[in-house]
Amino acid sequence: MTSTKTYLFLAICLILSLNMFGQYTEVINSNRPGVSRSAFSVGTNVAQFEIGPYIINEKRTPATQYEISGFGADFAVRYGLLFEALELNIEGTYQNDTKKYITSLSSEQNRANFKSLVIGAKYMFFDPNRNAEEDKPNLYSYHANKKFKWKSLIPAIALGAGINYDSKNNPYTAPGIEGISPRVMIATQNNFAGGWVFVTNFIKERIGTDQSDFQYILTLTHSFSPKWVIFAETQGIKSDFYADNLFRFGGAYLFGKDFQLDTALTFNTKDTPSVFSVNFGASYRLDFHRDKEQ
Repeated sequence: MTSTKTYLFLAICLILSLNMFGQYTEVINSNRPGVSRSAFSVGTNVAQFEIGPYIINEKRTPATQYEISGFGADFAVRYGLLFEALELNIEGTYQNDTKKYITSLSSEQNRANFKSLVIGAKYMFFDPNRNAEEDKPNLYSYHANKKFKWKSLIPAIALGAGINYDSKNNPYTAPGIEGISPRVMIATQNNFAGGWVFVTNFIKERIGTDQSDFQYILTLTHSFSPKWVIFAETQGIKSDFYADNLFRFGGAYLFGKDFQLDTALTFNTKDTPSVFSVNFGASYRLDFHRDKEQ
């Protein structure tokens, strides 16, 4: 691909015979770095694996004082099925840590479980760039290719739905939360000139339970070479059980068209509790995609 737009998210082709939007890209289309979900799928007959081991440290100083230290991993398995715009996925977070209460009667609690585990699907139903003819490069004008396009303010939009599964007596969820519950998501994506991509997610987790989380995630990514990308992200979480505003910064490196490595720092600005995490991730795909004959 000769486009300077980021390899992480670009997927703009048209399949006229199906009236669908092309999702497949020549290089891996990973949701990493960061935790937001792209509006685009991986493409039909592509199996993709994404994992991000991390170390975590949390400390709460006012009122009930405690400190948490441990490790975990974010993971996702994504598969493009039937239609270019449709993706099936399994994603979650597993953590193993020690929670130490800092009181006159100090005690420790060893914990290990899935903080989240979701089976779901995502479908992109709108792509403002589906008319590929308009976006062909101008062979006679460098400035015409670099100028701002107002159409880029209109995002691609995808809807996601899934089922959360929480085991009984999970230390990372509110008391009484167990079994299955639904999740819904809206994902939008703007691809700007110069390698800039802006992704937003609005997610409602565990609908109908006593821990019905609402999350928003805003991710700005910049590809400054065919191999390197950097990003900045903010994530808000709100429920009666837990609330936070997290910030992430990091980057990724493309080793080959099917393999990517990334790293990120996560932190917040409060002490109820304070959060600091270091993440190292990898994404790999098995590419069995074949273009449909016209």
